Amino acid sequence: MTDATKTAEDRAHPFPHSDEDAARARQIPDTPQTRSPAYQLAFTDRDFLLREELRPVRLQLELLKPQMLLDEAGVESTVVMFGGARIPSPENAAHARTPALARLSAYYEEARLFAQDMTRRSLESGGRDFVIATGGGPGVMEAGNLGAHEVGGKSIGLGIVLPHEQAPNIYVTPELCFNFHYFAIRKMHFLMRARAIAIFPGGFGTLDETFEALTLIQTRRMARVPVLMFGRAFWEGIINWKALAEAGTISEEDLGLIHYVETAQEAVAIIESWPAP
Repeated sequence: MTDATKTAEDRAHPFPHSDEDAARARQIPDTPQTRSPAYQLAFTDRDFLLREELRPVRLQLELLKPQMLLDEAGVESTVVMFGGARIPSPENAAHARTPALARLSAYYEEARLFAQDMTRRSLESGGRDFVIATGGGPGVMEAGNLGAHEVGGKSIGLGIVLPHEQAPNIYVTPELCFNFHYFAIRKMHFLMRARAIAIFPGGFGTLDETFEALTLIQTRRMARVPVLMFGRAFWEGIINWKALAEAGTISEEDLGLIHYVETAQEAVAIIESWPAP
C-alpha cells in the first residue's frame, strides 16, 4: 500500500498499516525459524485461519465484509427476491426438465418486471433504498438482477459455495457480488436491510428462506415488511397455511403475514401502500 492509496484514517494513526508489516515480514532471511508456520503473521496464515478453532472468527469476517462494502456503496434498504434456480426464462422454457417448470417460466418474466419497477424506485433515492437483492444465481435470481440491470440500476447477489458450484449470473453488480460459506450469515444479510420480500416458486432453498423470514417476522425479531408470494396456485399446492391455523400451531393473525400476488404490478402496489417504517 502506497501513501497515495492510504485512507485518511490510515494516515491518521501512528502504527504501520497491516499491509506494510506483511510486506516487511516477507523481506527477512530464509532460515528454519522464518520458514516455520509458527513465525508467519496470523492474519496472513491461511492454514491457521482455516482451523476449526477459528470458525467464530470466520463467521465474524463473513458478516463484516458484505456489511462494510454495502455501507460503503450507500445501500440502506433492499427488496429481497427468493425463487427457484431451475425456473427457465420464457425463451428457454421449451428446454425445461418438466412441463411444470416450463409453465413456471412466466414467473421469470414477472420477476424481471418486478425488479425493473423496484429499481426505478431505487434510482429515485440515488440507489440507496429498495435495491434488489437476490441469491446471485440462475433462474428467478438471474431475472431479478437482469431487471435491475436493464433500467440502469445496481443489484446485489448473495451467492454461496455449493458442492456443484454455480457462478454468479452476469447481471449482478460486480462490486455487490458476494460469496458465502455459511448459510446462516448469508440469510442474515438477506434480511438485515429488507424493506420487502418477494418469493417466487422454488424448491428447498426457497422454502428455507421463506420460513426463516416468516419466523423472524412472526416472533417480532425483525420489523414487519410485505411478504409477497407470487403464484397462489403453486404455493397453496405445497403449503396448507390454513391447516396450520386450524391446528393451532400458528394463529389466524399469522395468515395475514402473507400476500399472494400474480404480477409485478400487484406486488409493487402493495409495497407502495405499505406504511413507512
